Amino acid sequence: MPIKIAEDLPARNILENENIFVMTESRALRQDIRPLEIVIVNLMPTKIATETQLLRLLGNSPLQVNITLLRTERHISKNTAPEHLERFYKTFSDIKRQAFDGMIITGAPVEQLDFKEVDYWDELREIIDFAEANVLSTLYVCWGAQAGMFHLYGIPKHPMEKKLSGIYTHTITKPLNKIFRGFDDVFHAPHSRYTQTLRADVEQIGALEILAESDQAGILLLASKDGRRHFITGHLEYDRDTLDGEYRRDLAKGLNAAIPENYYPDNDPSRTPIMTWRAHAHLFFSNWLNYHVYQETPYHIYDIARQHVPSRGFSQGAMP
Repeated sequence: MPIKIAEDLPARNILENENIFVMTESRALRQDIRPLEIVIVNLMPTKIATETQLLRLLGNSPLQVNITLLRTERHISKNTAPEHLERFYKTFSDIKRQAFDGMIITGAPVEQLDFKEVDYWDELREIIDFAEANVLSTLYVCWGAQAGMFHLYGIPKHPMEKKLSGIYTHTITKPLNKIFRGFDDVFHAPHSRYTQTLRADVEQIGALEILAESDQAGILLLASKDGRRHFITGHLEYDRDTLDGEYRRDLAKGLNAAIPENYYPDNDPSRTPIMTWRAHAHLFFSNWLNYHVYQETPYHIYDIARQHVPSRGFSQGAMP
């Protein structure tokens, strides 16, 4: 089954050319089923690229998914045309009376700032609190994962001596977890960050468990034991050339950028990177959609808010 998107979203042509099954709004209206409602909180400056990456993975599923794209109200994007944001994006004010089966909160290039220095930090906290009451399952990615862990559990991020950039091998620590159904014993995933989450900090939180990690890159995936929150510190959604683009951008800025590890053949940036994480990326998102969203969500979407009464004073904004 496809994901449902606006007819003129730029990602549509890209995905259709890759044989990814997408459905336009007009066609979806003729189907008598309840699709999943997924909201993507896109904090990345390169919004169209991130939309396409995530939609590619969400579209490789037997489920019909309605996508809502969300941007922050208090931050002005300098890298995406205002017309695109106005046409395809909503703000938290637009959706705070709704409920969603799933939410994805992306990373953002602000990890070297203190959380409270980020100009949309208060707004993001509101969105996270909203998700606790009105979203069945939330997937936090990279800086979004660090933000979620800090706000919900007080887990800090720690600076690294140098940027972690490359493709790293990971092992699964909880092989029976549903998110890993169909996975190999080891798998690859991209990382691109200046900060890290320490095992010692996570182990103090009884509600969380580490699901996958790397000897080189540290923790990749951890989740709440009830399966409603997944925090991934890497970027399974990255395209083949995403790390290449970041590396060349950093060089152009005059930064002392190291070549991404385990990425270019023979460590030669003039050669095309070999993609070794695509299959597990598709499987990860498919498993999240199926086992933690579709299999758990009620048919009447507003029952999500009724079933998940927040324990920390969150507002049940989606209650009709």
